[in-house]
This record gives sequence, C-alpha cells and structure tokens, in this order.
Amino acid sequence: MGEERRQLSRRNFSYYMRVMDEADGKLLGHFSDISTGGFKLDSGKPIQINKDYRLRIDQTGEISNKSYITFTARARWCSVDSIDPNLYNVGFQITNMTPGDYDIFVKMFSTYGVQGLSK
Repeated sequence: MGEERRQLSRRNFSYYMRVMDEADGKLLGHFSDISTGGFKLDSGKPIQINKDYRLRIDQTGEISNKSYITFTARARWCSVDSIDPNLYNVGFQITNMTPGDYDIFVKMFSTYGVQGLSK
C-alpha cells in the first residue's frame, strides 16, 4: 500500500463529492483536492486541527457496489479560502482505512481526480 501511495500524484477533484462526519452525520465539506494519502476539503466552517475524524463518503454506485466508505483522517491544517472568505480549506491525512475501502478510494482518485498541468 505504501509503494502504491507514493506513485499516485495529487489531483484536483472534479466531482462534487460530500464528506460527512460519521459521529453526527453532518456535512463536513466537499473534496477539492485529493491524493492517495490525503485530501483537501472545502468546508463552510473551520475544522479543529490535529484531531482525528471518523468520515463517511457516500458512493453513487459507479465506483463500487458499496453504498459508502468510512475511514479515519486527521485534520492537519485549516485556512480561510483565498477567494471566498466564507469558505475554509482543510487538509486531511488518512490515518486508518480498510484495504477494501482504500481500493475504492484509489478508484475514486483515478476516476474523479483531474491531473494538474505540468509546469
């Protein structure tokens, strides 16, 4: 898993996918950037950093026959969006995900991640 994780680069996320807080069922934010070891969310509220969150992503059925995946991720940073001051950009690092859900996550990355332009 570690070797595969290093081979996949970071991508912008083209699909409007909601990320829920499994603890209370509330919307935490939407993917804006994704890599195989972590992701960035756009959130309508500031997120406490250095805290582990149990997250849930509902599936549309295009990637997997599972209706959702759950995993743990740690909020590493949170900042006000440079364009929209009512939006927060939050960086998460995945800390615990089952191998089956990780496979689905990689498929999401491959399907919905948009390769950035090379400079």
